[in-house]
Amino acid sequence: MSAHANGFRRFAKARSAVVATIVLAVTIILAIGAPLIFKADAFAMVGKPFLWPGTDPRFPLGTDMFGRDILTGIVYGARVSLLVGLAAATISTALGIAAGVVSGYFGGWADHALMRVTELFQTMPPLVFVVTIVAILQPSVVSIVVAIGFTSWTQTARLIRAETLRIRESEFVQAAFALGLTPVRIVVKHVLLNAISPAIVTGTILAGSAILTEAALSFLGLGDPNVMSWGSMIGAGRQVLRTAWYIAAIPGFAIVLTVLAITALGNGLNYFLDPRAAD
Repeated sequence: MSAHANGFRRFAKARSAVVATIVLAVTIILAIGAPLIFKADAFAMVGKPFLWPGTDPRFPLGTDMFGRDILTGIVYGARVSLLVGLAAATISTALGIAAGVVSGYFGGWADHALMRVTELFQTMPPLVFVVTIVAILQPSVVSIVVAIGFTSWTQTARLIRAETLRIRESEFVQAAFALGLTPVRIVVKHVLLNAISPAIVTGTILAGSAILTEAALSFLGLGDPNVMSWGSMIGAGRQVLRTAWYIAAIPGFAIVLTVLAITALGNGLNYFLDPRAAD
């Protein structure tokens, strides 16, 4: 309990992380409660087109070229962005941890094979790789999550491999091996628990990157056409960028704010999990 208390104290000292937590908590609450907060769907044409923010109290952020409420689109778009970020980061982190632990602990042919596969993935431009997978699977939230998750695990794999190599040579792991513990038990009970902290921090970075990638795909017209996303809002707004720049700028600001908040939260988690980071 004292270790957790010290971790919370270190986290609380990082004011940016605390603010980021509040911002993300509010965003998540709004995203979950979107159907209850807004009566109309994000695609519904509810007002006069090209209403600037502050013009009509019914539409605080204005309307787009089709008369759709931008505030409703922002809140519904948060559902897609957060879902993609969380799911893709979970998949890539899980793959990276599995590959890194197996490669670092067992070594030999397993290490050689996994590192060659890792290098193969790293040689491919990530966005081009994701675009190819989404185009093959057909654009949808699921295909976007799968594409991002299966192309973003290499950084985590290398990080966990390095941590596993260090932990494998530690005295407590050698003692566990001498006591006759099976390799699987040693990996789960000792190696994984001590190596997972940096993976969690890296996962927050991957979540922010996944949100940016989803926005880029939607901007290019490869997003799920059945859901409203921040990237698709920016893509639609580029057609009237000179006359109604706010249509693209507002969802763009939402992306920047969310990614910055996730990055700051990752730094806070680093303080929470690693006492050396606060020194």
